[in-house]
Amino acid sequence: MINLFKTKIGRLRILAILEGISLLILIFIAVPMKYWMDNPLWVRLIGPVHGTLFLLFLFNTLSVGVEQNWKFEEITWKVILACFIPFGTFYIDKKILSKL
Repeated sequence: MINLFKTKIGRLRILAILEGISLLILIFIAVPMKYWMDNPLWVRLIGPVHGTLFLLFLFNTLSVGVEQNWKFEEITWKVILACFIPFGTFYIDKKILSKL
C-alpha cells in the first residue's frame, strides 16, 4: 500500500478507492439519514468531501493520462466514466489501473 504513494498512477488508484468509498457512504448512509431520519448532517459533511475527491480524481485522471500518453479512446475516457457510476472506481481500479 505504501508503494502506491510513490507513483502518480498509485496516487490515482488511492483517489479512486477514496472517491468510491465516499460515494457509498453518501448513498447508503448520509442520504437515508437525511430523508428517513430527518438528519441532514451527514450529507452536509460527506457531500463536500465526496465532491472534492470526485474533482481530484477527474483532474488527476487527465493529468496522468497526458503524462503517460494514454490513448483517450482506450483508457482515459473509461477511467473518467467510472467515477460517474456507483462502484465504477472499484471496477476500473481492478481492471485497468492495477495493471498499469
